[in-house]
Amino acid sequence: MKRSARRFFDAIVKLFTDRAIWVRQIAVAAIAAAVAWQVGDLWISHGGLVAAIVCSLSIRISLYKSVREGFGQIIGTAIGAGVALFCVWLFNFGIVAVGITVLLCSVVARGLHLGEVASVNVPVTALIVIGPGLNESTALHRLLSTLLGAGVAIIFSYFSHAKRPEGRTIDRIKSLGTKSAELLGEMAEGVAAGYTQLDAGRWLSKARVLIEEIPNVRSQALEAKNYARWSPLDNLERAEELYISGVAIEHTVVQVRTMARSLFDAAVDEKNFISQNRDVALAISSTSYAIERKIATIGDESSGLPVETFANELRLAGSILARQLIESAERVDQEQLVRAISLVANIERIADSLDESSPALIDVKTPDEPSGQRVLRVSTLEQSSRLGNKALRFIRFVRGK
Repeated sequence: MKRSARRFFDAIVKLFTDRAIWVRQIAVAAIAAAVAWQVGDLWISHGGLVAAIVCSLSIRISLYKSVREGFGQIIGTAIGAGVALFCVWLFNFGIVAVGITVLLCSVVARGLHLGEVASVNVPVTALIVIGPGLNESTALHRLLSTLLGAGVAIIFSYFSHAKRPEGRTIDRIKSLGTKSAELLGEMAEGVAAGYTQLDAGRWLSKARVLIEEIPNVRSQALEAKNYARWSPLDNLERAEELYISGVAIEHTVVQVRTMARSLFDAAVDEKNFISQNRDVALAISSTSYAIERKIATIGDESSGLPVETFANELRLAGSILARQLIESAERVDQEQLVRAISLVANIERIADSLDESSPALIDVKTPDEPSGQRVLRVSTLEQSSRLGNKALRFIRFVRGK
């Protein structure tokens, strides 16, 4: 009986220890909301509830994101409160005031090119402000509570993670790179021993799952870069390098998936030249080993040989495979040969990504954050310039008349 109880207790504890990051985040969010409630009630008359609500809406999994959410909340407060008070003054509190408030807030948010987060916060904040019992004093208290809640969220979000954005970026890149190397190792063993279409389908399925992790790596690397732009705790140049490493691992994973697809297509054909081909297996194994060595250097510049060394070794392995495939061209089915040679191109691209020498990484502009995820889809300078030009055109038009 005691052993069963002990196992049950250990299982419950394991549920939390295996999700330590998630537990930390929800614990910080709960504490932040409680603090916002307490501080709001102490500093502002009946301000605890609004502060706790806004804090819960604004706090996110990182300081950078919470600053962005908090900024959006502040913009939403300024716009939504003004529109709400005007509508209540004009129509009194009721169905008409609520409907027009939400309508006008959405239009204003769209006109100012606010991002998705701030666009939602505008009508939400407006409805909080014009809630029951509204008067000038209550409206002011709710506005101050909103700002207080956003501020508490920003402060507590610093403790949501044990690591800074740079450390989290390194962890994500290493995790994705390690999974890619393990999959390639599994593929190499399968090719050497002789694989079936079922085996190749399993590899392709795993490669597709790896592709789905790319947005998480890119988002985290982008957060590290944006965080380093204003935080004195992080180095911007280092963050830029990590972002390029994130793009490089993205290119690597794409090539791994393509290799898995080539092996699957080869297995569909009865004349599977690649299966039990020791040369192909050795090249894939070399690729797996090279990725492992690359991952070991990320975040640790003093680890072993420079990246260029094993990237060049991988290029050499690809060249040797190409030469061996060409020598066997006369006795191999043409389609099977093409699929095998395509693996050489994939290996060379992975080598270019390992030492980050590919023009696709250097010459092509790295994509920034999608405009839909920004607080302001269009910068304030650009919006001011547009408004100024429109005002000048209107003045000229009036003078012309």
